[in-house]
Parts: sequence; structure tokens; C-alpha cells
Amino acid sequence: MERRQRGVSAGLLLLLYQIYQVGFQNIPSVTLGVLVLNIFLFLSPLRPLSEVCLSVDEAVHRQNWQRLLLAPFHHADDWHLYYNMISMLWKGIMLEKKLKSIWFAYIIAVFSVLIGVVYIVLEFLLVIILDDPSYGMNCGVGFSGVLFALKVLNNHYNPGRVSIVFGLPISSRYACWVELVAIHLISPG
Repeated sequence: MERRQRGVSAGLLLLLYQIYQVGFQNIPSVTLGVLVLNIFLFLSPLRPLSEVCLSVDEAVHRQNWQRLLLAPFHHADDWHLYYNMISMLWKGIMLEKKLKSIWFAYIIAVFSVLIGVVYIVLEFLLVIILDDPSYGMNCGVGFSGVLFALKVLNNHYNPGRVSIVFGLPISSRYACWVELVAIHLISPG
């Protein structure tokens, strides 16, 4: 799981450039705070990825529940950070303005923990159903689950929109699922 590169890299520079292009004054406070937190933890991680990633083995069997809080805010590499934070930037701008900052912060906090719980339950079910203990060892980090939940929430508040995915117009209702499959195909790890 140790893919992370230390220091400033292409993905990080591109992310900072995109944030600069949008303008700090145009980014709502909670969204900006989430971006800053994720960038800070990428540059100065609390622990190595192998000690913050979330798995059934670590969270349930070893009762290392702090990983529920740490895993969403750590990223495997600069491109993982870039794609997640660009997505957060646009979803945050749209949703935070609509929901207001306090409610949006609450949603981010709840989704950050709840997505980890769902991940653990699904991996645990795979261990049981497929009788394959290796699923209990799968270890994940990143903000992608929270972003997927935000995308579904955004679709709820903005129905009938069309998203462009790989140049194809797709109803926003289905775009999050197409994006999920595309992300898995592009970056299966």
C-alpha cells in the first residue's frame, strides 16, 4: 500500500493551480477546509498508509477504530489526491452554497465515518459469502466514498441535469454510477 510520493508533485501542482483558478474567495469555507486538510495530510501524513488504511482485519479484528477517521483523509498518491479534491471542489461549491456551511460540515463528518462503516460491512460480507479471508485484508484510503455519497446527494438536489462523462452526455441520475465504474477501470487499486 506504500505508493505515496513525498513532497510536491505533478498532481499536487495541478490541484493547487485549479484551486487558484477557481479563486479562494469563490470556495465556501467548509469545502476549502476539507481541501486544505487533505492536502496537509498528504504532505505531512499522520502515519504511513499501512497504518491508516481501513480493513476488516485492522478495524474489526484488531479493534483499530481510529482508522475510520484517518482513512478518508489520506491518499495513496498525488493523482489520487488530485482527482478526489477536484471532485470535492466542484461538489463542495455546489452543495455547500445550497445546504449552508454548518449542515454541509455535518454531512461531510457523517459521510466520512459512515462510508468507512459501509466499506467494512461489505468487505466482511465478502469474506463470509465467498469464504475468502483475503477480502478482510483489503485496505483502503481516500475520500472517494464520501465524494460518491455527495454526488448522489447533489443529484437529489439538482434533478434532471445532464453530466458529461468521457465526452458522453449522461443523465446525472446515472452519471455517478458510470463514474464509479470508470474510476474502477482507470484506477482499480
